Amino acid sequence: MRIVVYADGGCDRNSGSGGWGVVISMPEGSREFYGGELATTNNRMELTAAIPALEEFPESAQIEMRCDSQYVVKSMTEWVRGWKAKGWRGAKGLVQNRDLMQRLDELVSQRDVVWTWVRGHNGDALNERADRLAAKGRREALAGPAQPAPAPVPASADAEAERRTTPVQIDFALGLEVSLAAKRAGTTPAAFIEEAVKLVLALGPEEVGRLHAKIKATLASPA
Repeated sequence: MRIVVYADGGCDRNSGSGGWGVVISMPEGSREFYGGELATTNNRMELTAAIPALEEFPESAQIEMRCDSQYVVKSMTEWVRGWKAKGWRGAKGLVQNRDLMQRLDELVSQRDVVWTWVRGHNGDALNERADRLAAKGRREALAGPAQPAPAPVPASADAEAERRTTPVQIDFALGLEVSLAAKRAGTTPAAFIEEAVKLVLALGPEEVGRLHAKIKATLASPA
């Protein structure tokens, strides 16, 4: 007895996002899974749906694949032999979606698969279900992974931070020099100023005065 599998895929032409859905009908109940991609095509999603569906079964399994895509069904039942004989070439050159076609052909060669075309949106409950799963996969691919919300900072932490920092007033020209120097150092202006202050405090007033005088003399001397 063949296990009946419904595979469907689709793509939003406006966004390029696509999805696929699979429903496996078994006596003990159905199994479902789906997925999606951001940049794809309708035909790639139709082919992609069939691949994980067949991967669910061991070699030599007897399966009836039901798809509402004539592109998939005819590819596997009419065109694939000719493509393979010509090195995966068709009338217009290399076969489109060759990577998926080759994988699907490999899976089919290891299993007993019958392909059945079903008309889409024609009242077949499981085909309609596969279509809804494909739409779900497309929506989730378009939405992307959920981003965790940043952890709130307690008000007490904000107050503590304010108590531990002191604003420094500098004129525009000096601020510009600090910004350029910080950029060359690969740091932020605030961090650069903090390190400069630490250095001055570590050297002490006398050493800073001596270095400052030496720098002024160097700058004043002729080149």
